[in-house]
Amino acid sequence: MIPDIRIEDYHYPLPEERIAKYPLPERDSSKLLHYKSGTVCEYVFRDLPGLLPENALMVFNDTKVVPARLHFQRATGAHIEIFCLEPVSPVEYNLSFASTDHCVWKCVIGNAKKWKDDVLTLYNPEGDETVAAMGLEARLLERDGQTGHVELSWKDGSSFSRVLERCGTVPIPPYLNRESESIDSERYQTLYARIRGSVAAPTAGLHFTETVLEGIRNRGIRTETVCLHVGAGTFLPVKNSRVSEHPMHREPFVVSLSFLKDLLQSHRKLIAVGTTSVRTLESLYYVGVHCMETGEPSDVSQWEPYTREYPYPVEEALTALVSYLETRGMDQLQVGTRIIIVPGFRFRLVDLMVTNFHQPESTLILLVSAFVGGDWKTIYDYALSHDFRFLSYGDSSLLERVD
Repeated sequence: MIPDIRIEDYHYPLPEERIAKYPLPERDSSKLLHYKSGTVCEYVFRDLPGLLPENALMVFNDTKVVPARLHFQRATGAHIEIFCLEPVSPVEYNLSFASTDHCVWKCVIGNAKKWKDDVLTLYNPEGDETVAAMGLEARLLERDGQTGHVELSWKDGSSFSRVLERCGTVPIPPYLNRESESIDSERYQTLYARIRGSVAAPTAGLHFTETVLEGIRNRGIRTETVCLHVGAGTFLPVKNSRVSEHPMHREPFVVSLSFLKDLLQSHRKLIAVGTTSVRTLESLYYVGVHCMETGEPSDVSQWEPYTREYPYPVEEALTALVSYLETRGMDQLQVGTRIIIVPGFRFRLVDLMVTNFHQPESTLILLVSAFVGGDWKTIYDYALSHDFRFLSYGDSSLLERVD
């Protein structure tokens, strides 16, 4: 049964001054809240390794934020902002980034009403000659409200990833209420970011330094990566009073065969860094069920975990994924998820989670509440009363699951 949840029950007062507008000078100097069995303690993030169970398995999302915000200009002088969300043609990220003359992306279009059928030219107020030589242009192919399919074309033979690096800006969250700055190019990116595709950072990972990672390895904790490309939907508020009416966006993810085997065989405590890693890991169970029941892996739908009973053990579902990949000579699973994790969700894989402090009335607050058995207010009341910094550049928490 789909849970009947009112989003206003997940509100808390967040003063503007508590939103961290910029990162701290040192990544691992942020505060760290530790929640375990209803008790809250306060640390500094560099203390994290000592709080983790020895010989656990820690999973990071190694997606990389792309400078996906582009500013164009009409012949009339009107400015149009284009925020690239996901590739349409070629549909695969790596192929789209490798394109050398044109590609089509689904985009959010700022000032959309002022864009008719004309071709836009890139706004280049500094007169950068390299940027000018690229000759980047945008043509609107179809529109759906504030989003649309946009054909981007250029003429100097550069790859599209190179075009974005030179012409785009980092798409920092809108709630920061400022333009992107040079510091964001470095700090709105995890140290271990590897695979291009996100338009928002998996922010729980922003606190990790080489020192912290070394401390984690010294406790005998294995580290693995998955890749879920974070979409702009992560910023979308829940506009419906009933959460059951909120549509979740699809996010693609990739998990390697070697990781699935390790997950199946390790029997270690599983620590997820960030809500994106949690959503990826918990989605694996349902993708495995698809393999068992239909013979094929397929996307996880939004309310799938709530609409029926699932009798299969986790090991059986993961074994089905491993067998599917091995019999086809594939070394990774590529699929998507729209899963929404709300109170009433049954966690099957993740034992501990590292995460930041999220917006009021957001799907991420719902996920945190589900993870800690509904006790999210204890965590957020403490953070608010002890000067913790909130949202993407804010402080962190280590949460232990409550069943």
